[in-house]
Amino acid sequence: MANADEPPLLTILAYHDIRDQVADSGDADPYAISTERLVAHFDWLSENEFNVISLDQIIAASEGREVLPENPVLLTFDDGLKSTYTKLFPLLKAYDYPAVVAVVTDWIENPEIQVEYGAEQLTTEAFVTWEQVREMNDSGLVEIASHSHNLHQGVLGNPQGNTMASAVTRKYNEENGQYESDDSYQQRIRDDLARSVELIEAHTGIAPRTMVWPYGAYNQVGNEQAISVGMPITFGLQNPPQQLEEGMPLLGLQRYLISDNPTLADLVGTIRLPSTPPTRRIVQLDLDYVYDEDPEQQQRNLDALISRMHHLKPDYVFLQAFADPDGDDAADAVYFPNRHLPMRADLFSRVAWQLYTRAGVQVFAWMPVLAWQLPDLDQRHALALPNPESGEVFRLDPTNPEARRIINEIYEDLTAASWLSGLHFHDDALLRETELPALYPGNPEARSQYLIDFTLELKRSAERNRSALKTSRNLYPMPVLEPESRAWFAQDIDQFVSAYDYTALMAMPWFEGSDAPKQWLEELADAVRRHPGAMDKTIFQLQTVDWRSGSRVPGDRLPELLRFLETKGVRHFGYYPDDFILDMPPLSSIQQVISRNNFPYLKD
Repeated sequence: MANADEPPLLTILAYHDIRDQVADSGDADPYAISTERLVAHFDWLSENEFNVISLDQIIAASEGREVLPENPVLLTFDDGLKSTYTKLFPLLKAYDYPAVVAVVTDWIENPEIQVEYGAEQLTTEAFVTWEQVREMNDSGLVEIASHSHNLHQGVLGNPQGNTMASAVTRKYNEENGQYESDDSYQQRIRDDLARSVELIEAHTGIAPRTMVWPYGAYNQVGNEQAISVGMPITFGLQNPPQQLEEGMPLLGLQRYLISDNPTLADLVGTIRLPSTPPTRRIVQLDLDYVYDEDPEQQQRNLDALISRMHHLKPDYVFLQAFADPDGDDAADAVYFPNRHLPMRADLFSRVAWQLYTRAGVQVFAWMPVLAWQLPDLDQRHALALPNPESGEVFRLDPTNPEARRIINEIYEDLTAASWLSGLHFHDDALLRETELPALYPGNPEARSQYLIDFTLELKRSAERNRSALKTSRNLYPMPVLEPESRAWFAQDIDQFVSAYDYTALMAMPWFEGSDAPKQWLEELADAVRRHPGAMDKTIFQLQTVDWRSGSRVPGDRLPELLRFLETKGVRHFGYYPDDFILDMPPLSSIQQVISRNNFPYLKD
């Protein structure tokens, strides 16, 4: 139940085609809904005190001129298919429901258009006409939004031939082996949106104020271009309902994607979310295991990885985006094009995309925060921590403005070249008491917050090209087990829980020298539980290798420890590393505890 003083949660539903006959599963168009079920949805909303609201009401609430009613719901319909006019529009008039209808202007305008839509090839006849668009707009019930002019398509996104969402992808040119420049990309997006606005205004008399991003894929650059052509309201496609605070920009508003012809029970389950966050399972992967100088061997490695993750089905994969061939725990190179480090191979984009499309998992880019071995030795030494603790990994000085600029640009380049859902910050983000002693002396919480603020700055840089990124960060166990050690690590679990979507606690008993792993893990779980809300956001990350001896943790030992953690109230867990080539840990033993098919969960 929402606090009476807080704005109500806004639910936005994203529908597409409406047909009289739609299969419950396996339909050629997975996003179609039957007319009967859409009517059932509308009936249920009206009978259960949900208030279907207009975009005007959302704008008024964001400007502080109006308060949203209880249980507000906004209806949106994408793509501008003919059924929007023939089936939806009569229902909107019958129920007196407002809605946002987003049209792809090229699909209406171009008589020779051929659109791949599910398993079909559609022509312009499958979409609304400008006359129908004008009639819906004039009714006062329908807000016509742009769904782009011609961005609702994939473009070549890497040398391996993967096609990715046009609105957020720097196009790869096979002829010259170059990616689209930032200036060219921005101009392409602006020109497309401007053309869409021009056509909608010409045919309706009203310029659209709303951009609905194709595939829900958007970024800061795209939102800036939408604003520049008069569309300060944009929509994505993520699940969580949102609270509209006064003064909050209406950018990237999140929507539930309606798919698989949902029943009324499905809709009820979607809107009435449980209060407990979903349980998560993660696997952390070394991209170094995929990389090989032999392209054929590299392809075999990739196929083995995708097959394993397809069968394992974790929620998230934390995928290494940097290379550390000399094993000193600092990044010597990366697996994506960038401005500052050697690119070992243009591989991260391909693997992340294959994991997402073929294995169905969300990918977090696993990235260092400070441990970057810049290739220029003079620059490396000039920007390094001035007095690193003996034996510690090489790190750049986060108080140095030039070092900060370079690291921010590396993160920006990562998302310019890659499709990903989140960022996983490596365990190098620490500051010992003896390092930078003038930085908040005697105040470990302030030193911890300084590093947190820097990681969130990196997130903002990454979100220039890939918005709505989730975050995870490694936390050493000692600041949890022995709070006085927070000063030595500049890490604090309460601050992590507040700052990040997930805290990846390095729950590695052998790494910490324990010979009684169950007891050690139980003590760690008890320590986390003492921090309010920490169990809901902490991933217990176990080890599969005993690095002291170089031996692997026995195949049945890891599942045993993960199940033990479940009995102690641990909700999220995973492991590192996964060896998909040697099947370690064995798929037959680990699948039952890691696969999201084996426990209740909610998709992102």
